[in-house]
Order: sequence, then structure tokens, then C-alpha cells
Amino acid sequence: MRSSMLMAAGTMVSRATGLIRTVLQAGALGTGLLATTYNQANVVPASLYFLLIGGALNSVLVPQLVRARLEQADGGRAFEQRLVTLTMSVLGVGTLLAVWAAPQIISLYQSDSPANHEAFQLTVVFARFLLPQIFFYGLFSILGQVLNARNKFGAMMWTPVLNNSVLIAMFGVYLGMMTVRDTVQDITQTQVTLLGAGTTLALAMQALALIPFARAAGFRFRPRFDWRGTGMGKSVSAARWTLLFVFTNLVAGTVVTRYASAADTALPSGGVGFSAYTYAQTIWSLPQSVITVSLVTALLPRMSRAVAEHRLDDMRADLSQALRISGVVIVPAAFFFVALGPQLAQVVFAHGAADQDSIVPLGQMLQAFGLGLIPFSAQYMLLRGFYAFEDTRTPFWMAVWISTANIALAAVCHLLMPPRWAVTGLAGAYAASYAIGLLITALLLRRRLEGRLDGKRLCRTYGKLTASALTAGTLGWLVARTCATTVTSTTWAPVLGLAAGGVTMLLLFVLLARLLRISELRSLPGLG
Repeated sequence: MRSSMLMAAGTMVSRATGLIRTVLQAGALGTGLLATTYNQANVVPASLYFLLIGGALNSVLVPQLVRARLEQADGGRAFEQRLVTLTMSVLGVGTLLAVWAAPQIISLYQSDSPANHEAFQLTVVFARFLLPQIFFYGLFSILGQVLNARNKFGAMMWTPVLNNSVLIAMFGVYLGMMTVRDTVQDITQTQVTLLGAGTTLALAMQALALIPFARAAGFRFRPRFDWRGTGMGKSVSAARWTLLFVFTNLVAGTVVTRYASAADTALPSGGVGFSAYTYAQTIWSLPQSVITVSLVTALLPRMSRAVAEHRLDDMRADLSQALRISGVVIVPAAFFFVALGPQLAQVVFAHGAADQDSIVPLGQMLQAFGLGLIPFSAQYMLLRGFYAFEDTRTPFWMAVWISTANIALAAVCHLLMPPRWAVTGLAGAYAASYAIGLLITALLLRRRLEGRLDGKRLCRTYGKLTASALTAGTLGWLVARTCATTVTSTTWAPVLGLAAGGVTMLLLFVLLARLLRISELRSLPGLG
């Protein structure tokens, strides 16, 4: 819990500064086609990084680093050296190839049609600036995993604040340069260079900032290319399934991005496409990022040790506790987005180049994502149970089920719904696909844990949380609606509605949770 609280604090500060960055970004670029050229190019480096090696680093290598530190005579130091060398080698080559192939990569996400040619070319220019991030994503992740294996969790959660600080300054400068609302046709080369170079510099600083912490933890890097006959084959074999897992998710993400970009092309200034979807998903995933990811990062080494020592009861207890504690935040947050998503979007994003009318679709996307936060968070947690067993094959097949459902539902939305509503449908499709994935994942993990997943206790807790959040959310929505009808100012109505509805929902949820004796509520600061 101490490790989780330290990471949660770092993640909260990181997400808070990230939210400020996102607000400034929306104010500078809006939510239309111009914003999509930058956002789309900025998504590509992370996607390629995870495809090349990132998925393996985050899910496979922590258990193997823990095992190497327990079993090898040198405490796993040689394994670490080889692993870091392999990671940097793969990503160095991959980065160079990606920069060279930027036009071909971008063509996967949007079409180079006559109507979209200028946007396509601008996206390629942004991509050439941003693709070097692939290498720095890798440097940050491998150093972070080395620290995690030593039970040093704080630095990896706090250094993104530096990244966000640089980006906040960059978008502030951009806003200072902006005299009118920019479009794809009139953005200047100076502005493009500022956005592209500044974004990559910010991530580089985040990665390099981990080096002193790694040295303080006792890590010393010496390149080692003697990979043969040293156990690295097990890592490569385990990573094979993880990379297939990442590839499957990447295929689904590419399809969704292409469909969302088509809506941007149809309505360039409507705020109905990829950028609005991205901003809504960023806000929606904040609770999961703060709570679930922090708990998982702290518990995965512990669960891996329990599995290695054949203590399945301890592993099961850790997983159940993490699910129940995270649910205290995740469940009410999901209902909050459904009840007050439009007001939240207006308050956060309706500034600068993004006006109130263009933000309306974003708020509706936030509502469509809404309840999907519960299965999304729980499925993420349960997958780590398989990774503790060093089983990467089952998560791959889970990704296939989820991605297939997501693509099928997204295709229906794209083909049958008008551009104004198609991407809102994509958000709902994403949420529904994870509900399907959670059911399948829970059944398979239950079988792996000898037929027991603490299911009765989990269902009882989540049932109480859902009843409390549904009641609180309904009253919060009614309060916000009342504010909207009684306050004439279009500026203050969403602010007052969000504040009054949010406070009402929070107080009623806490009261009902106490009445229903949800013991996990005591795990939250100030509510014990």
C-alpha cells in the first residue's frame, strides 16, 4: 500500500499536469482536422514502440527480472545488462526505419485523397519530428522496469511531470504566437517545428531523468551482446505472444483511427473525429491510470514472487484486494462520466480554438465511454494475473476477442451512422468490447487459479458499489440539469452544473457506501 500510495501521488501530479497540457493543446489546436494531424502523428511513436518491444517490457520482463534477481548468483545483473542492450538495439534500428517510412506509416491511418492531401502531408511532417520518440519511450520503460524490479517505484511515476511541464510551456508559446484560429492550410513552418521538436524534446527529458535514479539504485550499464546461451531465449519466446497481443490491439486501434479520421475529413471543424475521441478517452482513462495502474505496478512483482513460490492463495488474495480497492474509485467515476460528461467537457475544453459548439460531441463521446471504465480497469487487472504466471499466450487470445468485437462494432458505426455521430458510436463500441473481454478473461483466470477467483466477494462488493454510484449519479444528473435550466449564462451553466452535480454525487455515494458497509472505502485517504 505504501508503494501504491507513492505511485498514486506521482501519477496524480503527472495526470494533473497532463490534463493542463491537454487543455492548452485543445485551446491551441482545437478539436478538428488540424488537431488530428498532430494527435495522429503523436500516437504513431507509442504504437510502434509497443509493437517493437514495449509490450514485452511492461508485461513479461518484470516477472523475469524478479526471477533472475532471486535465482541467479549475480542477482540478475548480467541479465539486466543484456536486456537493456537488446532493447536499445532493437529500438535504435526501429526508430531509423520508422522515420524513413513515415509516409507509408501515416497512410495506414488516413487516406491521401485529393480532399485530404494537405492534411496528409502535414501529418507526415509532424511524424518525422515525432517518430524519434520511439527510442526515448524504450529508454524510459527499460530503466523504469529495472527500478521496479528493485522495488523502486516512485521515479517512474514522477518523471512524466517534467515531460508535461515542457509541453505546457510549448503550447503556451504556441498560443502566444497564434493570432487567429489556425487551420491545416495556414499553420506556419515555425509553428510546426515548435510542436514537433518540442514534443520530442519533452519525452527525451523524461527518459533521461531516470538515469540518476537507476544509478542510485545500483544499476550500471555495460553493453553486452552475448545473448546466446544466456537465457534470453526464454524472454524472446515469452515476448512473442506479447508482441502478437500488442499487434492485435494496434490493428484495432488503426481501424478506429481511420474511421475517426474519416469523420474529421467530412466535418473538418465539427470536432466529431479523432481528436475529440482522443481527448475524451484521455479524460475517461484518468481514474484507471491513477488507481489501477499504480496498484498493478506495485503488486505485479509481489504476485510474481507468490506464483514462483507456489503460494496461489496469496496471489489470489492480492488480486482480489486490488480489484476491490480500485473499484471504490473506478465504479463511481464511470457513472460520473455518464451523468456529467457534457458539463465536464465544456468546462475543461471549451477555450481558445475550441468553442462550446465544437465541444458538444466530445462530451457525448465521454458519456459513451462512461460505464466501459469498469470492465476496462478490471480486465487490465486480471490480465496481470496471467503475466504473474509468465503466461503471455492467453492475454493474446483475449486481445483477439476484444479487438474483433471492437472492429466489428466500429465498422457498424462507421457504415450506418452519419459522421456527426459515428465516432460517438466508436466510443460505445470500445466500451462494449471490454465488457465482452472481461467476462472471458475472468473465466479463464478462474480456471488457472484452481477454480477460485474470490468471485462471490468481488460480485458482492461491485454490486454494492454499482447501486451506490447509480443512485448518486442519477441525483447528480438531476442537479446538473436543474442548473442548466435555471442559469442563463452559457459560460457559467456548465461550471455550476458540474460543481453542484459532482459534489452531490460524491457526498451521496460516500453516504450510501457507508450504509452498505463497503469496507474497501476505508482504504481511501480521509474516508477511513
